[in-house]
Amino acid sequence: MSSMPPSPLSGAPAMPAAPGTARRWKPSPFITGTAALHVGAAAAVALQPVLWPWAVGGVVASHLTLTAAGLWPRSRLLGLNWTALPASAGRQIALTIDDGPDPEVTPQVLDLLDRYNAHATFFCIGEIARRHPHCVEAIVARGHAVENHSQRHRHNFSLLGPRALEREIAAAQQTLTEISDVRPLFFRAPAGLRNPFLEPVLCRLGLHLASWTRRGFDTRTRDAAVVTQRLLRGLAPRDILLVHDGHPARDARNRPVVLDVLPAVLEAAAAAQLHCTTLRAAIAPGVQDDGARTLFATMDR
Repeated sequence: MSSMPPSPLSGAPAMPAAPGTARRWKPSPFITGTAALHVGAAAAVALQPVLWPWAVGGVVASHLTLTAAGLWPRSRLLGLNWTALPASAGRQIALTIDDGPDPEVTPQVLDLLDRYNAHATFFCIGEIARRHPHCVEAIVARGHAVENHSQRHRHNFSLLGPRALEREIAAAQQTLTEISDVRPLFFRAPAGLRNPFLEPVLCRLGLHLASWTRRGFDTRTRDAAVVTQRLLRGLAPRDILLVHDGHPARDARNRPVVLDVLPAVLEAAAAAQLHCTTLRAAIAPGVQDDGARTLFATMDR
């Protein structure tokens, strides 16, 4: 059996993670500490009512910190979050493509990936995938991975309670599995924003949160050169890059900037002898599409 992944905060061994299958939620040290603070504040007020301003202040501060952790996409304070590939990935990087599929842009992105013999992970929105199933089918047929980016990509996603989160994510899980015949193993929150309720939901659904090492902000920046520079600055093995085929920014010619960004990024990666792979191939290489219970590789970054 492969080794257990260390806790993202302390480095101590964590529970084995079986991709694609439900697992027991284990609160992060930060969540445990926040709960303890609430209990301590209540006990302090019960014993010494005069301490209520300090107790309230501590609780408010803890909630502000929880909110900040949810607004920081790469944070691991709320639970396991893949922000880079494991050490076993060697000189591989992961190119992740969000917010699609788009019937105009996605086929062109697939052609570019074919040209450079690169594989990518597409985080698809369920209701858009339902409208354009042929795009999802093409992604899988051409050797790429389809993962869960929620059903509707709601702007208030990070404000949802546990039941609403589960409905939203489970709906996308069902949609994408039906279309692609492959069950997603990873989830990316809309805009990377989340709250403490997300990790328990992902545990029940057998999904793992994945964010990124670096992003190009290619939905807002209309200059492909600027986007490319953001992605390539400090590019290193095990990086997870984020671009978009859905709602991409367009340059002065009305051309989606991602179509000019990808060739530059893929050429630079090839020159640095970095190979583009999918998250599931790099993080869970032994996992079959039926969710076989192979443990995740060790996470040490």
